[in-house]
Amino acid sequence: MIGKYNAIASVLLLTSVGISIGWAADGDSEKFIEEAIQGNLAEVQVGQLAQEKGAIQGVRDFGAMLVKDHQMANEKATEVAQHMSVKVPDKPGLKQKALYDRLSRLSGTQFDRAFLESMVKDHREDIAQYQKESRFTGAAADYAKQTLPKLHDHLKMAEELEQSTKVGRGT
Repeated sequence: MIGKYNAIASVLLLTSVGISIGWAADGDSEKFIEEAIQGNLAEVQVGQLAQEKGAIQGVRDFGAMLVKDHQMANEKATEVAQHMSVKVPDKPGLKQKALYDRLSRLSGTQFDRAFLESMVKDHREDIAQYQKESRFTGAAADYAKQTLPKLHDHLKMAEELEQSTKVGRGT
């Protein structure tokens, strides 16, 4: 009889641990999806800025691509957030706002260099976060998995543009 109670207690303990682990993973996923939305909003704003201030056509085209792709990604991320009952942010974070403010004060080739440098850095960081989230299960992980190929494309394009502007300067 005692063995039966021990078995029941073990099942209850494992169930409660499983629930706790699930809550912890959800908390991380909630943070991820909130930050993903903020990042998408920021990429749209910075992409619009690149279209206005870019000195070379490649930067303006890249900006247009960022706007289009991150608007679409944000629609998906917003659906995920709503599905997860997460409050949907309506503006970029403070770090992203500071980048926008810094870039908005630049023009010409100074803008292009700073913009491309920040896009390479930002997309590398994003890819790391999305890869981390993609190892889990659930709606946020699925969103991360679906979005990673576009982030890789953006990084590749930003790196190529950054390299071509360096070559163009003779460095």
